[in-house]
Amino acid sequence: MKKLSIVTVLVVACGIAAGAYLAANSGHESSRVDASEGGHSQAAAEGAAERIAVETVKPTQGSIERTTTQPASVQAFMRSQLFSKVSGYMKMTRDIGEEVEKDDVVALVDMPELEKEVQHDKAAVVQANAQVKQMEAHIQTAEADYEAAEALIGEREADLEHAIATLEYRTKVFERIKDLVQQKGLEQRLADEAEDNWAAAKAGRSAARAAVVSAKAQANAAKARIARARADLEDAKAKVEVSEATLQKDQVFLDYATIRAPFKAVITVRNFQVGDFINARDQGASLPMLAVDEVDLMRVVVQVPDKDVPFADVDDPVTVVIDSLPGKKFPGKIARVANSEDPDTRTMRVEIDLPNDRGLLRDGMYGYATILLDQGSKSKDTLTVPSASLHIGGDGEGGGKPAGKGGKGGHAKHESKYYLWVVREGKAEKVHVDVGAENGIVTEILSGLRPNDEVVVYAKQALVNGTLVSASSAQ
Repeated sequence: MKKLSIVTVLVVACGIAAGAYLAANSGHESSRVDASEGGHSQAAAEGAAERIAVETVKPTQGSIERTTTQPASVQAFMRSQLFSKVSGYMKMTRDIGEEVEKDDVVALVDMPELEKEVQHDKAAVVQANAQVKQMEAHIQTAEADYEAAEALIGEREADLEHAIATLEYRTKVFERIKDLVQQKGLEQRLADEAEDNWAAAKAGRSAARAAVVSAKAQANAAKARIARARADLEDAKAKVEVSEATLQKDQVFLDYATIRAPFKAVITVRNFQVGDFINARDQGASLPMLAVDEVDLMRVVVQVPDKDVPFADVDDPVTVVIDSLPGKKFPGKIARVANSEDPDTRTMRVEIDLPNDRGLLRDGMYGYATILLDQGSKSKDTLTVPSASLHIGGDGEGGGKPAGKGGKGGHAKHESKYYLWVVREGKAEKVHVDVGAENGIVTEILSGLRPNDEVVVYAKQALVNGTLVSASSAQ
């Protein structure tokens, strides 16, 4: 009996201790913002006696801005590696760091044999042009000879007409004298003289005809000489073209020995010195003589990840910061986009053009670019609140935890319920909301929240529906 009484006392003592432990633990749990259902009545009773201090903010109208910050590399806007197309010894070169204008001579390759070849070509052109003039003079001579031959033909034809008329006259005289001699009216001597004159006139006619034929032959020969002189002239002109083409070709190769800047730039690489032998590019040269960069305008290259690619457009605002230039920001805009993703990295190349008037940006610098992909709407239907004020509850009653940065960026999925504590008529009220995008700082509230609601961002004690609160604006 005595032992039973001792056991009973021990059981009662253990029960009292357990009850004290549970009461103490229940008081500890009530200090959370989201109390358990068992602590609701206690927190409400305490809140009735004293208002709980909370800090609140007003929701902001409009959606949040969508930005992306990615590594950025600075490159010269244009870069050109300068090779020689001809081989020879370096005669002159500019040095690294020198600023050059477009078409400035930056290097010379010595090629004396090609210079002599060009001189020879120039002399050949002069000689060919002289032959052209000579052939033109031959044509003029041949044409003059032809004109003289044509005039001689006319003269010889006139002589032939005179010879024919003389023959006709001598024939008549001879016939008349011959009749008179037969009639014994004249001496035979006169008939013989008349016959001699007739024979001479006949021979003169034949000679005149031959002279006409000869004059025509001379005219034909002069005409042929004209055609030959004209052919010689065409040949001489062709030789001029050949000699000029040869000169131009050799001059081109000689010009290759003069290396010029393709644009206004700064020399950034020099691989050879005066006196070094330079191989032509097509003869195995692997190193450029010089490299020049355009640095008045710099090209900033950014690889935009797949999730932001649909929002990256030309003229989107960008802010670039460079690791080696702390405290400096370089504003700009997207100048061009690749419109295609790299299949290996699933990123898209975008480029920003930055003026470099002060020369602070150098090729190869590294930093970060923040691109404003979407400025967000100013619609009154969409509100934004601090992400720290948003809570997630499995069933919406107790056990809640801040949503904040939990989960991925972009649009939150409705896998669990989101809610906020708001102050309405001096009391705390839990409101369930639909959320949109979030950037880790603020979250879009698509529905469930009023524009004039005061959203609780901090409470000194746990809150339940209906708790009396004393609200102050969060700093």
